[in-house]
This record gives sequence, C-alpha cells and structure tokens, in this order.
Amino acid sequence: MRLLVTGLLLLGWPSFFFPWAACTRLCPSRCLCYEHSDLVDCRERGLEHVPRGLPHGTWLLELGGNNMSEICSRAFTGLWSLRVLVLANSQIEALQPQAFFSLSYLEKLDLSGNQLTSLPADFSVSLSGLMELRLERNNLHHLSPLSFEYLDNVEKLDLSHNHLVSLGPGVFRGLTRLRQLYMHNNRLSVVLQGSLDMLPGLEVLQLSHNNISRIDTKALSPLYNLAVLALEGNNLHHLKFKTFLNLHTTATHIQLAGNPWSCDCDLHRVFSKILHVRHLHIDDYRNVTCHQPPQLAGASLAWVDSQLCIAETATVLVITVTVLVTVVAAVVMAERNRKRNHGKNWDTESQNHTQGPPS
Repeated sequence: MRLLVTGLLLLGWPSFFFPWAACTRLCPSRCLCYEHSDLVDCRERGLEHVPRGLPHGTWLLELGGNNMSEICSRAFTGLWSLRVLVLANSQIEALQPQAFFSLSYLEKLDLSGNQLTSLPADFSVSLSGLMELRLERNNLHHLSPLSFEYLDNVEKLDLSHNHLVSLGPGVFRGLTRLRQLYMHNNRLSVVLQGSLDMLPGLEVLQLSHNNISRIDTKALSPLYNLAVLALEGNNLHHLKFKTFLNLHTTATHIQLAGNPWSCDCDLHRVFSKILHVRHLHIDDYRNVTCHQPPQLAGASLAWVDSQLCIAETATVLVITVTVLVTVVAAVVMAERNRKRNHGKNWDTESQNHTQGPPS
C-alpha cells in the first residue's frame, strides 16, 4: 500500500483521494500526513522553510511547489526513516552546508526545477544511501568532484537542462555504480579524456542537444557497459574512428543525427568502418544529413556516401594521369634530344673523315 500511495502522490494525485489515510497524530499545520504509509504532503503550501514538527517516521516528504530560497543546515534532522524527498519547483537558490545531514537512508532526492547555480562541497556527505538524484532544470554552471564524492550508490543522475559548459577530469569519480547519466540540453562543447572515468557500470549516456564539437579519442574508453550513447543535436562536423573503436562493449547504440556534418570522403570512411563493427549500432544513420558542402546540404549521408569518394578518386586519377603524361613526355623529349645530339655528332665525325688530314 505504501508504494501505491507513494506512486500516486508523486504523479500528482490530490490528497483528497485518500481520506481514509488521514492521520490524527501531530503534523505541521500546513501539511497532510497519512497513516501507516508515513507520507507527508506539503506541496504548494507557500512554505518558505522546511516545516518543523515533521513526524520522525516519515518515509516520503513532498515539499514541491513552495517558495524556499534556500535549504538551511540540518533542515531535516531527526528524519532517520526518510526514503524519498521531493523539493522540485520550490525556487531554491542555495543549499547551506550539511543541508541534508542525517539522511543516510534517503534513496531518492528530487531538486529539479529550482534555481541552483552550484552544489556545496559537502553536498553528498550524508547521502551515502542515495540511488536517484534529480537536478534537471536548474542553473548549474560548474560541477565539483567533491560534491559527488560520497554518492557511490547512485544509479541515476539527471543533470539535463542546465548551463554546464565543461566537465573536468574525475568529476564523477565517486559514482562508481552509476547506470544512467542524463546531460542533454546543456552547453558542453568538448568531451574530455578523463571526464567519464570511474563509471564502469554506466549504461545510458545522454549528451544530446549540447554544443559538442569534439570528443577526445579515449574519452569513452572507460565505459565498458555503455548501451546507449546519444549525441544528436550537437555541433559535430567530423569523427575519429578510434573514438568509437575504444568502446569495448557488448553492444552500444549510438544516435548522431542533427549534427552539421561535413560530408567528404574521410567522413564516409569513418561511418563505413563504424557500420562494420559488430558491437556498434548507429540507430539513426538514415537521419544523418550533410551540412557541407552546400551542394549536399540536407542530403542523407546514407544516400550519398557511395558518391563522396568519386570526386576525390577522379581528382587523384586526373593528377596521376597528368603526372604520368608529363613524365612520359619528358622521357620522349629527352630521347629525341639525345638522338638529335647523337646525329649531329655522327655528321661531324663523317665530315672530318671525308676531308682527311690536312696536307
């Protein structure tokens, strides 16, 4: 029953659907508490702070849709049983040090839709049991490795729809059990070597709709279990085959559409090689379109790839033939000059013999 009520509350079902669950025990005046399930609903109550007097046995605390500018230190002290904490869309701009002190059994934390620009260095100190962390739709510009240092049980991390411009080496080093990482709709420009280290269990890496123009050759090599790599809607013009060859996985599905590809013979070779690697699958290959050269703009790479090297081959052939003709012509001219010079020498010698020695 707890899971059923929890799910319905998280999906936005109003509390009056559960009148039988109303609790008579002490409860903050602007919240609703539910018997047996240990759920406390304080959604959209105009709260500016975490309310006092929350039942110590609370299992799920819903605080979304309020007007909290920050979460104070030790705001949740005493809530040892808390497993799910929802703080979404509550105008939160800052988290004070030790904001989540004592929540070592918390499994899900939802901070989405707020105005956070950074996370404190001790953010994860008391969150060792956390399995899911939602930080999407904030104003995060930078991530510190210290903020995620103790999140070694997190399996899902959502950082989408922020303003992240780079990922430093080792930024996720504490997330050794992470399986899903969502970073779409940020401002990343480069995937650096070392930025995805210590993520051996990562299965889904969502990087679509950033500004990525370069992926370091060994940036993806630590991802031994990567099953989905989403890179559509970035600023990729070319690729290096070794970047994907370093993915030593069983099967990886890659999305690459929506990038401004410069379609040339080199790009054709790279895609041809990737398509022939057994464990790599480009799911949207037929939607990969050319941006350059202008005469191929909008054309599907799958339709024109066989023609991309024709011009290059023709150019090479023309140059080769031209060189050969030039060399042959030079040899012929040299031979003619040799024969002409040899003929002149023979005529001179003949005249000398005819005239004889002088008297």
